[in-house]
Amino acid sequence: MSNNFSTTQQVRKTVVKTEAGVVSAQHSQAARIGAEVLAAGGDAVDAAVATSFALGVLEPWMSGPAGGGAMMLWRAEDSRAHSLNYGLRAPAALDPQDYPLAGTGKAGDLFPWEAVVEDRNVQGATAVAVPGLIDGVGKAHERFGRLPWKDLVTPAVELARKGFQVDWYAALMIASATRSLAKDPDAAALFLEDGQWPTIAGWTSVEDKRIPNPKMAETLSLLAEKGAREFYEGDVAAALVRDIQAKGGSLSLEDLRSYHASFEDPLSFAYRDARFHVTPYMTAGPTFRDAFEVLSERFEPRGAPDAESFSAYAAALQAAYEKRFESMGDHGEPATAPGCTTHFSVVDRNGNMVTQTQTLLSIFGARTVSPSTGLLMNNGIMWFDPVQGRPNSLGPGKRCLMNICPVLGEHGDRRFALGASGGRKIVSAVAQLSSLMVDHGLSLEESFHHPRIDVSGLDQVVADETLDPGILEALRKTYEVVTARRTAFPFAFACPSAVMREGNQNMGCTEIMSAWADSISETK
Repeated sequence: MSNNFSTTQQVRKTVVKTEAGVVSAQHSQAARIGAEVLAAGGDAVDAAVATSFALGVLEPWMSGPAGGGAMMLWRAEDSRAHSLNYGLRAPAALDPQDYPLAGTGKAGDLFPWEAVVEDRNVQGATAVAVPGLIDGVGKAHERFGRLPWKDLVTPAVELARKGFQVDWYAALMIASATRSLAKDPDAAALFLEDGQWPTIAGWTSVEDKRIPNPKMAETLSLLAEKGAREFYEGDVAAALVRDIQAKGGSLSLEDLRSYHASFEDPLSFAYRDARFHVTPYMTAGPTFRDAFEVLSERFEPRGAPDAESFSAYAAALQAAYEKRFESMGDHGEPATAPGCTTHFSVVDRNGNMVTQTQTLLSIFGARTVSPSTGLLMNNGIMWFDPVQGRPNSLGPGKRCLMNICPVLGEHGDRRFALGASGGRKIVSAVAQLSSLMVDHGLSLEESFHHPRIDVSGLDQVVADETLDPGILEALRKTYEVVTARRTAFPFAFACPSAVMREGNQNMGCTEIMSAWADSISETK
């Protein structure tokens, strides 16, 4: 890691306690839109729908309507957790033989699969999987929403029409993917200057530079008027399929028509005097559970987090990932490329909660845009191993195995909704934050400011360099330890967002080093 950064700078985020609802998201403006929905009498699910659409416009490199994911929901009236999966799926016409191995070593993106000829599983229309996000939020709203669907989508329409603001962080994200974006004429025209240069504002400028997306605004307007299934069965679906097939992809109208997000029984389990609810198969929920099974055997917490705590975290996460790699197919060494995922959490004044993750997978997804709809597409095909005969091998119609891990936790009079973005780093973050609150009694604010480690492979531990020297020394006795700093870019650790309800008070917090992320109450 770089030695350029100040060693004396301190960064903190304030957690405000309120009886009103709270939205914690990776973009302050999206969190504010969600909070405004709560202030208008909306349910946590209503706020989640509005926040989801807003994030798809404001963070196009992180998520969007053509993505997927999963959420956990808590309904206060009957004290019940629900799991909703809207993960991506391989098109039915996909042929694994269209993804021959290049024989040049490992791929250079999120996962260390064998490289495929022309990166067909990573870049462009051949990497596009069947999107699930819109049907997911649509089903959540249908079951639990209170406000009209149109009112929840409309703020995103206005955002797309006006355009997201290109500040230093947006410029940095665009610059990091410029070479890939330039390969698709429509992506280049939308995000780059002259189709080849990263869009940035002058370094001394205070101008309001924006990237509008009028085609996306039109698409969102249709979704607002006609509902979520317009994306799968209407004019939007037809336009999307035409565009992707014209660029060589295999997505079909039947793929979209047959897609349905699914409510599933959550994976719920007790841990000491706490209880967790996570998403079941095809996510990292089982890996989270496996980590806590090891934790329950490895140590007894005593006061503040110490060397024993972090040694136990490392052992538990290593064992959980070892099991994941063997049985669920997401195997190999950890990758260092940035992920294209966002997470947000919501609690309303009645105690209903949503913890929602949505993703395009890689940064800017497939780096290809559907010109008729203005939508940036996912590259979910990269979630599959291109080598046949393995647990997660590429195949037609298969569901993608995701690293996402939205969590609901209960402990005494505290309930929290937690999740993160960051690919394989997600489980390490949400497991440690959960343990810091449950095992060590830390507050939400204390937990989010506490240094963490990342164990998302089998051999190496990445540790925050500000951890106590005694903890680092203890870890080095067993593991290869690499120290890193929490920075705004790149993220050596996952980027979490959470809300908590303690008694009748709500609160929220986001990753302290994320310049955009914020927790907004409906009273603000």
